Amino acid sequence: MSVIDQARHVVLEAIEQRIFPGGAVDVGSSDGSLWHDAFGTRTFETSAPITEATAFDLASLTKVIATTTVLMDLVGTGVVRLDERIAESFQEWRGADRETVTVQDLLEHASGLPARLLDTPPSTRREILHDICTMPLACSPRTQAIYSDLGFILLGLLAERRCQDSLDRQFDSIRARLGVVEPLLGPDHLTFTLSGAAKAHAAPTSPQADDVRRGRMLVGEVHDNYAAGLGGVAGHAGLFGTAAAVAAFARLVLRACRGNTVPEPLSSSCMDRFTRKSAVAGSSRALGWDTMLPTSSCGTRMSSSAIGHVGFTGTSLWIDPHRDRYFVLLTNRACNGGTLDEMRTVRRSFHDALAQS
Repeated sequence: MSVIDQARHVVLEAIEQRIFPGGAVDVGSSDGSLWHDAFGTRTFETSAPITEATAFDLASLTKVIATTTVLMDLVGTGVVRLDERIAESFQEWRGADRETVTVQDLLEHASGLPARLLDTPPSTRREILHDICTMPLACSPRTQAIYSDLGFILLGLLAERRCQDSLDRQFDSIRARLGVVEPLLGPDHLTFTLSGAAKAHAAPTSPQADDVRRGRMLVGEVHDNYAAGLGGVAGHAGLFGTAAAVAAFARLVLRACRGNTVPEPLSSSCMDRFTRKSAVAGSSRALGWDTMLPTSSCGTRMSSSAIGHVGFTGTSLWIDPHRDRYFVLLTNRACNGGTLDEMRTVRRSFHDALAQS
């Protein structure tokens, strides 16, 4: 059995076990795609198939594809500094426990902010910002890494304040610049706002129990209720994309990490800076990106240079510059599918199966 057949078996078995109803994959090198396919159906109850044109809610892949890329651009042009304190931009961010927190700390998940708010998020942008800025920190800054949606919400709001422009429009501008060399980075393939047929045929998700939208399926609407409260555009979630579009982005990152010429902000020098592992003890985080740990979702066989990220809805992107490979696995696990642990096992098996590709 070939490595691709093994990986295909992993995906099909996960569908049979109802870990997700459907998914799409794209695996390749810096030169192009080597394997792309789509599997399963849009929900467990329908026969409507997932196709390679199906857009998925990318969830936390938004953090690296959109928000980190926008921050790379702002840092590269001097609009934002990695060492600037968050208190310089947010008047609400006050207190001795947090006054030293910087942009870099938020990118490295080392600010001390917990993962989520203690209570159901409020309904307005202003209230969400206030709650994040005034809630108790879970630990002192830079003492440990705590994966935090809240930190990336702040980064998205920081980018908007600094440029007086929305996060999605800033990302659209960068995407258009990069799309010259990767046409699949177009508005119909990688966007915060799906429209027309792309929205109608997006992979559905089911609202969580604390979501006011519970009781109906979300089709082309962001799954995360914080992002929904922010209008669908947020630093931590909200981006939609096809497997091919995520792969196009991955190829640019892969080329840059291997020293090839890529337009700003994804140049080799920027990628080197943003993929450098955090100095925080015990952290696998870089700036936005996660790095390879044998115990993580990337499996046991990627090289130490691998970077990646996953999303709550069942999405995954890993890039291994040493092996010249990228791995995109998009699913809608959050459509009445399996647990996070079951999805993590699928990801590890998927990546390990492709280790020799």
